[in-house]
Amino acid sequence: MDLIEYTIQASWRHRVLFTDHVFEPANSALKSVLASGSTGEPRKILVVLDESLAAAQPGLTSAIMAYFAAHRDALRLVHAPILQKGGEQAKNSWSHVSEIHSAIAHHHLDRHSCVVAVGGGGLLDVAGLAAATAHRGIRHVRVPTTTLSQCDAGVGVKNGVNAFGKKNFIGTFCPPLAVLNDFQLLATLAPRDKRAGYAEAVKVACIQDRGFFEALEGDAAALREFEPGAMRRLIRRCAELHVNHIARSGDPFEFGSARPLDFGHWAAHKLELLSGFNLRHGEAVAIGIALDVIYSRRLGLLKATDAERVLRLLEALGFNLFAPELLLAGPRQELRVLEGLEEFREHLGGRLAITLLQGIGSGFELHEMNTPLIVESVTELQARHATRRGKR
Repeated sequence: MDLIEYTIQASWRHRVLFTDHVFEPANSALKSVLASGSTGEPRKILVVLDESLAAAQPGLTSAIMAYFAAHRDALRLVHAPILQKGGEQAKNSWSHVSEIHSAIAHHHLDRHSCVVAVGGGGLLDVAGLAAATAHRGIRHVRVPTTTLSQCDAGVGVKNGVNAFGKKNFIGTFCPPLAVLNDFQLLATLAPRDKRAGYAEAVKVACIQDRGFFEALEGDAAALREFEPGAMRRLIRRCAELHVNHIARSGDPFEFGSARPLDFGHWAAHKLELLSGFNLRHGEAVAIGIALDVIYSRRLGLLKATDAERVLRLLEALGFNLFAPELLLAGPRQELRVLEGLEEFREHLGGRLAITLLQGIGSGFELHEMNTPLIVESVTELQARHATRRGKR
């Protein structure tokens, strides 16, 4: 056997910047990111903007154009911001990726150019995938505009769209040039969307940081009322924990079978699909966390008091912990949510690896799930939900 072999290592700088009024011309944060490493000519920029956000904040499109006009010495906006659908539904068609590919080709963007995506996690996924696959990868910058994307989805290194009835079946790992979190862009979110990101904060606190969990308990009333200071604290710490895991876990591109940051997600992803995406991602994650917390307790791994604390925190933040989709049955009367286990395993390959809890702040990996015990956990969630409704 004849062999040539090298070990090739790639490194990158992953930056999440926190700022206010990112598109005010006097704010240099975005310019400093986009113009870094420029060869002297103004860098070509294509902006993709969530159309719902543009409608909710009518002055945003003109503000973006004014920002680039003010910095035309270093940045050249090739076209007015391209409006695209956001939300999970945007990820259900490859056509949205193709539209961005078409704009990249039409305006002759190259690998020194940059796509700036402004929107929630769904739009960031679509635009990031388009950037990662045009010219085999051009720079992209994320400006997340939902609580969920500022503290989780937007600060990661993954892009993807749904296909074949499976979430994120087509996608890439491609770190953004930078992420810019502007708290002011959350102002027009509906309460549902402001709340949705809280579930990811509870998730990462449960598996990694007991102190953060206790801080969320202390802030629960303020968070339920969307008090700005409490929301900023949640977003900042949640983003930090996610980025820290990506940078220091030793598996940023998920070559292994474990995915700790997807605690509660095996059921959540399936529930989103079963609901036709009427359930927000964060709402489905809250249910998935509750299901796995009860399962952990029933398996004898988690103290009843700790399990109750997690459930009560989710409820205090305003989440329902049950959805009718949990009871949808297949042709042989099996719960369809259970299909999420095999889909979860298949997505990574290898052995099934599910993160459960053995204490608040302490997640661990399990390779088998007991189907009857999951069904019992679903039944308990249903009963808990009915009791709470009866008390209202």
